[in-house]
Amino acid sequence: MKLIENTEGLDIDIISGELDDNFSDLVFNTKKVVKDCLFVCIKGRNFDTHDAIDEIVKLGAKAVVVEKDIKRDDICVIKVDNTRAALARLSAAYFNHPSKKMKIIGITGTKGKTTSSHMLKKLLEQNAKVGLIGTNGITIGDIHRSTLNTTPESYELQKTFKECLDAGCEYVVMEVSSQAVMLKRIEGINFHIGIFTNISPDHIGPDEHKDFEEYLMYKSLFFKQCEKTIVNADDEHSDYVLKQSTSNEKYKFGKTGDFVINHINYISDKDFLGTSFCISCSDVIKDKYGIESVGDILVGIPGEFNVYNALSALSAAIICKVEPKVLQSALKDIKVNGRMEVAYSSHDIKIIIDYAHNAISTESLINTLRQYKPKRLVVVFGSGGNRSKDRRYSMGEICGKMADFSVVTADNSRYEKTEDIIADIVEKLSATGGKYITIPDRKEAIFYAIENSKPGDIIAIIGKGHEDYQEINGVRHHFLDREVVEECLEKMNEKN
Repeated sequence: MKLIENTEGLDIDIISGELDDNFSDLVFNTKKVVKDCLFVCIKGRNFDTHDAIDEIVKLGAKAVVVEKDIKRDDICVIKVDNTRAALARLSAAYFNHPSKKMKIIGITGTKGKTTSSHMLKKLLEQNAKVGLIGTNGITIGDIHRSTLNTTPESYELQKTFKECLDAGCEYVVMEVSSQAVMLKRIEGINFHIGIFTNISPDHIGPDEHKDFEEYLMYKSLFFKQCEKTIVNADDEHSDYVLKQSTSNEKYKFGKTGDFVINHINYISDKDFLGTSFCISCSDVIKDKYGIESVGDILVGIPGEFNVYNALSALSAAIICKVEPKVLQSALKDIKVNGRMEVAYSSHDIKIIIDYAHNAISTESLINTLRQYKPKRLVVVFGSGGNRSKDRRYSMGEICGKMADFSVVTADNSRYEKTEDIIADIVEKLSATGGKYITIPDRKEAIFYAIENSKPGDIIAIIGKGHEDYQEINGVRHHFLDREVVEECLEKMNEKN
C-alpha cells in the first residue's frame, strides 16, 4: 500500500536511498519485521531500535524511519523530527484514518478517568454504539480485552479505532494519559470533546514527569486537539487548562459554570448505594443545546467525587444531544470494575471493592463511605511489596484512625514477604489504638470480614480493585476480589 502518500502532517527527508512508497506493512517492533515493510525506529526506555537497523535490513524491511542522522547504502532512510509522532500519523494512514469517521471523546485527569469514561459510554450507548479504551481494557460491543497502557501505543490505538469503526461504532470514549500525550500516542487525532476531571501531583519520577509543572503541561496540551473542551470548574488548575485549549467551545462543570450540581442526596437503600442530584445549565447551554436542567439523576456509585465523575460524563452527553430522560436513569445501575464497585448490597451489609492503594485515596474512600452513616466501617487492605514503605505506613495510620475495624492482609507482595509488609502496616496502625486483625491470606481475610459482619456494616475491600491477579515472587496468580466475595456469599447462603 502507498503509506507515505496517504499520511497527513508528516514532514520527511530522504537522507539515503530512494523511496518506493509501496509497503507490505507498518512495523515498529523488531520481532515483527516482514519483507518490504516500513520500519519506524523508536527510542524506548530500555532499547533504541535505531541501533538494530542491521537486523532490520537482514529481515527484509524496505525502508526505515529515523530521527537520527543515519546514512546507509542498503536501505532507504527517511528522517523525521520525531519518530513517535511519525508512527502515530503513519498508523492513522495505515488503517485509513478511522478516527475521522467517528466522534472520539477523550478524558484526562489524575483521578476519575476510568469511572467517567464508563459512565459516558453508558449514557451514549442508549442511542448509539460506543467503543471504550482505557485502564480497564478495550471494549467493543461484547468483545473485551486488556491493555498494557491506559492509552495504547499509537499503532494499537489506530488499529482499535478501525475495529470500532468496522463494528459500527459512532463514538469512541477513551482515557488520555499524560504519558500518551508526551509519547505522541494521540498525535494527529481530532477529538470531538476533551474532558478534564482534575489534577494533583502524581506520575512524577525518573520514568514519568520531572515535576508537577511538566505533568500539568502535558495534560493541557491534549486540549489543543479538541473541538470542544469541558473542565471541572472546582479544580484550581481549570483556568490554566482552558487558556491552553484551542477549542471552539469551552465549558465548565461543578458548583459553578455551565453544568451546575444541585441537591446532592446520599442514598443507602436495601438494593442501592449511591447518589441523586440535579443539574442546572447556563443560558449558553440552553440556547445551543436546548436543555435548561435535568432533575433526579440517579448514580449507583457512592460518593461526591463520583457525582463529579457523573457530571463530567453527563455534560458531554448533553453536548452529544442525549435526551434528559435517558440522563436521569442510565447511571442508576452503573458499575465500574474495582472503582467504588458495589459488589453486594442488602438491608444488613454493603460490600465495596475499590482500587484505593495509597493514603490519599484511602482517606477519600473512608470519608466518602462515612456519608452513608454505616454502624461500622470495616476495611480489608494490604500494601504492595517493593514499593515505598511510606505507602504502607500511611495506609496503616489512616485506617487505624478512620476505620472502625481493619483486616490487614496481603496485596501484591511481589518479592517481599507478606508478613513483613503486614508488620510495617501494623506498626503504624497499632499506634493509633484502632481495632484490627491480621490475616495474611487475602481470601481468608475477605471471608472473615463478611462472615463476621454485623447489621449496618459497610465493608470496603481495597487496594486491588479491577486487578485479576496476585503477584507473589514474580508470578501472577489469578485472584479477583469480586469473585472471592461472590464465593463467600454463595457459601453463606448454602448454610442458611
